[in-house]
Amino acid sequence: MIGLQRRFGSGRRLLAIALALALGACAAMEDQGKPIAVEVPAAAPRTLGLETPASAENQKMVALFGGEYHDAAAEHFVNGILLKLAKAGENPEQPYQVTLLNSPVINAFAMAPDRIYVTRGLLALANDASEVAAVMAHEIGHITARHAALRAEEEKRAALITQAAAVIESRQKGEEVEAVERRTLASFSRQQELEADEIGIRVMAKAGYDPYAAARFLTTLGRDSALRASLFGQGSDVSKPDLLATHPSTPERIARAEQIAQQFGPPGTGTTDRTAYLAAIDGMTYGDDPADGSIRGTTFIHPRLGFLFVAPDGFVLENSAQAVLGVKTGGREALRLDSVRLDPSMTLESYISSGWIEGLLPSSIETLEVNGMPAVTASARAGEWNFRVAVIRFQGDQVYRLIFAIRNLDAEAEKRFRASIESFRKTTPEEVEEVKPLRLVIVTAQPGDSVESLSNKMAVADHPLEHFELINGLTGPGPLPAGEHYKIVTD
Repeated sequence: MIGLQRRFGSGRRLLAIALALALGACAAMEDQGKPIAVEVPAAAPRTLGLETPASAENQKMVALFGGEYHDAAAEHFVNGILLKLAKAGENPEQPYQVTLLNSPVINAFAMAPDRIYVTRGLLALANDASEVAAVMAHEIGHITARHAALRAEEEKRAALITQAAAVIESRQKGEEVEAVERRTLASFSRQQELEADEIGIRVMAKAGYDPYAAARFLTTLGRDSALRASLFGQGSDVSKPDLLATHPSTPERIARAEQIAQQFGPPGTGTTDRTAYLAAIDGMTYGDDPADGSIRGTTFIHPRLGFLFVAPDGFVLENSAQAVLGVKTGGREALRLDSVRLDPSMTLESYISSGWIEGLLPSSIETLEVNGMPAVTASARAGEWNFRVAVIRFQGDQVYRLIFAIRNLDAEAEKRFRASIESFRKTTPEEVEEVKPLRLVIVTAQPGDSVESLSNKMAVADHPLEHFELINGLTGPGPLPAGEHYKIVTD
């Protein structure tokens, strides 16, 4: 999490912001939801010499996803996959470059004419080389079909039509035309995704990889979305149609991917290279980079910024570039922790009353001290939601904001939220030293091992069994074949 200066427009939007867990940008085969708006840090790395638009865009994308991730074994293996795909593509002479990104978000995307980006989060979810090949071949498909350029042209056309309709006819007519054009663009994007799927499967099959890997990975993505939805109390019906969705529903894509794969032979056609792939990602960082904050159960610690806090029991936390977000099981409570820069001359009482949150109850403002730091708390109401807000002056102009949302703010909830507020404190050197990244480790199943026994070794606080099954492509408990390799998360 980095310091933010974003202001809340209203109390009604506050809960929506808190519940909008920032889990990833939608790019292509790896669709994880709506994109999040992230400002590029001012200190984003720059190259020496003349900066072209392409290099500037590359730097921007890398910065948005935590910078480059360097792991010699993983980089070498992924580059080997890309080389095979490039030779099997429509233009074998076209050189492609792949960049691994230091993000736990499951994502991959392409930037014409030759750049492909893959997050380590995606590598952790994939179970063999053919699944990674499916993702990168899909991105090659976007480049080959000039989808980015075509979409830009379509957006420009839609904007001109909407503007003309608004000027020539009426505002209402313009809005009607805009709605039609939005549906057209969504349909256009969905068609691009299906086209990239088809191109990708053909390319990977020609390169010798298992063409059914695309359907397998899409299935895993659907399971990942469902698991995250259950953790955060959200709906998980991935098959529900959305006329404005820019990606086809996962079941639709899986069925179509399987149909295309059947053209190349029965299941088992092509190589998966599972053992070599797992060896390449052995020891890779898993989850959040501790430099950007670390979640351990309900505790969030940021060693670089030097603070920690503990969420109330039952909350599931998610770290993003904008804030730490949390939802209690069932989705009836939420929290958000972010930061702002505040002139040291401005009092916290003045700031909390300055209008950045709607529905503030002036009589609820209370001045206190939280672990030696000046703080102010207050309550707010908006519609059927109640909010408990705290602002804490960390040091100098750095102020942290803790916001809790709940429908019924009773005495018990007040007590839980107050305890969480009072848990906010500066870290000790010993605590900072103890923060280590989680790692993805490959283990060999021994005689008698089962899904349950290996999942018990997972350093994952929430649903370790389900996470073990997910990252290993397993669909249920039971014994595991001795000698087979599996991924576990360790600290």
